[in-house]
Amino acid sequence: MAEVQQEVVVYNALTRNALTRNALTRNALTRNALTRNALTRNALMGNSLTSEALRDPESRELLSFIVSCALPEDEEITVEVGRRSYTFVGELGLASEWGRRNGSCGEKCQEWVSACLLSRVNYLGEHVTISLRGKNEALSSTRKERDKYEAPEATYYGNVFLENQRRFACLAPGETSIPRVCGPSTEDCVVDVVGDCEDVCDGPRHDGSYTDCRDREPLIELPCGTRIFPRGTDSYKASVSVFLE
Repeated sequence: MAEVQQEVVVYNALTRNALTRNALTRNALTRNALTRNALTRNALMGNSLTSEALRDPESRELLSFIVSCALPEDEEITVEVGRRSYTFVGELGLASEWGRRNGSCGEKCQEWVSACLLSRVNYLGEHVTISLRGKNEALSSTRKERDKYEAPEATYYGNVFLENQRRFACLAPGETSIPRVCGPSTEDCVVDVVGDCEDVCDGPRHDGSYTDCRDREPLIELPCGTRIFPRGTDSYKASVSVFLE
């Protein structure tokens, strides 16, 4: 298989508050108004809910990361808020269909963008370069990237566009915490750390990423390797694994 040429190395500095406190509430970026319409300038500014929300700096911060995750690097959105213009630049292209005319963001789109957003939260709001990998063409990694960013951190998944946000992470083998995202403790983390990725996900894949992750640890594991999960366990096809230098 031919080696891809594009590296998936990005900055992370999305703050916890921008994701959880205001930006996806009735007072800011109304989730339904956002996902049911195209991720374009006309759709954003033509909807009174989203256009008014963009007066909030935390909403603009969140939108910048949504656009970065969803749209490819050759696309951008410029909006006018008050007397100022703001440009949001695409980068990864995990849900490029959202940016098309009459586009929208269904469950698959929401889960890919959510996994990307969760992976880019930084407890201190600092810029740290990370490598994102997963079962999506947009997350294909180069050998050079894998060699440089070889320290697995965690895998992120969920859906932040639901009324009750679903925010999960599992730990890479040998890890017990995620200081970049959670800070000094996982107890009050922006994500629910549900256990080791080897227990709750399938994989690892050739690039070290995990897929089909669940929101609970298994009840038991049978000798044949089959894991029995509690009733009500949800599984997420979209997940983003992060690697550090």
